[in-house]
Amino acid sequence: MDWQQFIMDLGSLSPEQVEEVLLHHGACSVTLTDAGDKPVLEPAPGETPLWNDTRITGLFAADRDLAGLAEHIRSTLGLSDPPAHRVEVLADREWEREWLKDFGPMQFGKRLWVCPGDSVAEDNAVIVRLDPGLAFGTGTHPTTALCLEWLDGLDVAGKTVLDYGCGSGVLAIAALKLGARAATGMDIDPQAVTATLQNAERNAVAEKMTVLGSDKAIDDTFDIVVANILAGPLIELAESVITRLSSGGDLALSGILSGQVDKIQAAYAPWILFDEPAFRTQGKQTWARLNGKRRND
Repeated sequence: MDWQQFIMDLGSLSPEQVEEVLLHHGACSVTLTDAGDKPVLEPAPGETPLWNDTRITGLFAADRDLAGLAEHIRSTLGLSDPPAHRVEVLADREWEREWLKDFGPMQFGKRLWVCPGDSVAEDNAVIVRLDPGLAFGTGTHPTTALCLEWLDGLDVAGKTVLDYGCGSGVLAIAALKLGARAATGMDIDPQAVTATLQNAERNAVAEKMTVLGSDKAIDDTFDIVVANILAGPLIELAESVITRLSSGGDLALSGILSGQVDKIQAAYAPWILFDEPAFRTQGKQTWARLNGKRRND
C-alpha cells in the first residue's frame, strides 16, 4: 500500500497544535525533523528542544482525503491564510531493509570486517555478518567504528567482554569473533536485545553470548568493557560501568562529542588511567573514543 505525506515547515507555529490537527485527520504518524542545519543531539533532562527551522510531516493512508487539512490548521491556529505545505505520495517499501542498499563490507583495523552478507576476499579477515534490525549499530557511525577499531587492535583472546548498551550486538560479537572467551550484551531496548540474539546466531557465537535487558542483571566482572552510548548516560552510569570492569581491565567509552571529552574523563578519573583520545569527524560533528585501563585495586 502506498502512503501520503503532508509536509509543512512550522516556523513559529505550535508543533503540539499542528500535530493534534494531523492526528484528528487520521495521521498514522507525525514526525518532526530539521528543516535547516542545526543538530539536536543530547537535550538536558526535562528539555524537549526543537530546531530553529522545524518541519512536521504527517503520514496518511493513500485513500485519506487531505483536501481540508490545511484549512483546518489555519482555523485552529488563527492564521490569516492556510500554511504553505505539500503533499507527496510515498511508495510502500520494507523500510527496515532500506538501509541495506547502501551497506557493503566495511573494514575496521587490520582484520575486522562487518558485512551484511557479502564475502570478503582477505585471507585473515575476521567477519561479523550483521543485520541490526531496528537497533543501533552497524559500524557506519563514527562511534561504532572507533570501538571496532579499538577491539581489532586489542588482545581479546580468552578474555570476557561486556558490551554496555549493545544495540545490534556488533561490538560483543566482534570481540567473540576476534577470540574472546565469552561476551555479555546489555541493552534496555527490547529491539536491541532481539537484534543481538539474532546476530549472535547468525555469527555462530550464540553459545558464548549472554544478552540482558537491564544493568541490574549483570552479576559478573569482565576483562574488557565497552560502552558506546552518550555522554550524559556515561557520566550518570559511571559507577555502574566501572563496577563491571575487573582490576587492570580495559575500558572503551564512546558516543562522545569532542567537546564532552573532559567531562567524561573527569567522571572516570578515580578508576581509569586513560590513553590519548581517538577522534573521528563525520559531517560537522567530531566524535571521540576514550580508552584506558582500570587502576589495580
